[in-house]
Amino acid sequence: MRDALEFLIRHGYTVVFLWVFAEQLGFPLPAIPLLLAAGALAGAGQMELGLVIGLAVVASLISDLLWYEIGRRRGARVLNLLCRISLEPDSCVRRTEEVFARHGARSLVVAKFIPGFSTVAPPLAGIFQMRLPRFLAFDALGALVWAGAFVGLGYLFSDQLEFLAEQALRLGTGLLVLVGGALAGYIAWKYVHRQRFLRQLRIARITPEELMQRLNAGENVMVVDLRHSLDFEAEPRTIPGALHLAPEELEQRHEQIPRDRDVILYCT
Repeated sequence: MRDALEFLIRHGYTVVFLWVFAEQLGFPLPAIPLLLAAGALAGAGQMELGLVIGLAVVASLISDLLWYEIGRRRGARVLNLLCRISLEPDSCVRRTEEVFARHGARSLVVAKFIPGFSTVAPPLAGIFQMRLPRFLAFDALGALVWAGAFVGLGYLFSDQLEFLAEQALRLGTGLLVLVGGALAGYIAWKYVHRQRFLRQLRIARITPEELMQRLNAGENVMVVDLRHSLDFEAEPRTIPGALHLAPEELEQRHEQIPRDRDVILYCT
């Protein structure tokens, strides 16, 4: 760990830029500890505070702009891919779309503080054709608030962080094993929880191919399109005969769903 600190002091600016860039692209490299460490080094006079924040903002903007363009060109498939590799893929799409629909461009200001939303928000802006100048303005503000907050905390509490670093050096590899074990345990718990959830739903699921076979066979089934309004705006095509309802409208419009046939819910 001492070697890592010395490396950060020697190549700090390059490390900050590349690390933040990689994290914002979606690599599992938490940038917050690095920003705190860089802020602490700035507080100790070994790095320039403004330059650290500036590099973090630029790195974040570049990666977010790449995701924005990918979302604009590739559409909702990008969001589905990102959510598929997340720890909570079953709720990722719905949760991120609801946040974006409720707050729009303003959500970019706080996106980097919300786990999982940081990588998904830029392609969402591209998917729904947010104007580039508006995207850049709000995304830059969000990157500045995010980087400034954690680098600033490191700067203000540099003495305390230096003490913690000394304690971590004493623990050595034992601390790394402890942190790694805790992270592995959390991922394993999320995986087991997801598998149990899927097992509960498996008997109630139907594939698109099975639905098409039933429709082509003339079976009297009811399809309810529960896609989010943003999904519907991006892809307005519907299954013939489907009833389009927003999830929040179910309580008010449930009488429109017949009870004398199979009902198939289409979410995404």
